[in-house]
Amino acid sequence: MFLGHFGVGFGAKTLQPRVSLGTFFLAAQLADLVWPTLLLLGVERVNIVPHATATNAFAFVYYPFTHSLVGELVAGLLLGLVYWLLRRNGQSAMLVGLLVPSHWLLDVVVHTPDLPLYPGPSPLFGLGLWNQIALTQVVEFALLGAGLWLYVRRTTVRNGKGRYGLLGLVAFLVLIHVGSLFSPPPASVEALGWSGQLFWVIVLLAYWVDRNRAVRGLPEGEPRRAAVPPIS
Repeated sequence: MFLGHFGVGFGAKTLQPRVSLGTFFLAAQLADLVWPTLLLLGVERVNIVPHATATNAFAFVYYPFTHSLVGELVAGLLLGLVYWLLRRNGQSAMLVGLLVPSHWLLDVVVHTPDLPLYPGPSPLFGLGLWNQIALTQVVEFALLGAGLWLYVRRTTVRNGKGRYGLLGLVAFLVLIHVGSLFSPPPASVEALGWSGQLFWVIVLLAYWVDRNRAVRGLPEGEPRRAAVPPIS
């Protein structure tokens, strides 16, 4: 799953509009943001196997810290706590924390059975949608489209950066996704680890785009705190 995680991030803006889109992207994709670094450090492992599934060339060998359900629950608890310490907003912190394990729930739909419940010997889960390439694209683009629709409905542009920046961000996501379908497999695990650092750029772009958009129903300049305003 790739686009679907960002779709969840877009959609979360409706529930807690004072939280930046960048923070939602960070939470929803935390597992995939940290995973490339753990690959480079040799802490987690993947094999590059052409045609491992119809969608990609990755055979996931060992990634219990970033991609186990318990690991993501713990990471979500920590990220939510950090957000609460910085913003003192319990509802927002809870949503940010919950978005982290949402990654596992979406991944279990597309992965073959390789997702552990917890570090150590664990049952492995995965429904294997990646072996159905057309259906995978339907799910990915449906989730992205639904989340983007909710985000656009909840926000409005402040300036040209807010309009064209959002278009550029979405185009960038789609380009990465489509490119991964037609590109050859990475030359090595190290190359995969370094290219995976690109995900951080997406998070930074989301912070920038969101700063140039306003929340409908939230007066300009109002502090981002307390309760959620009604959805207009």
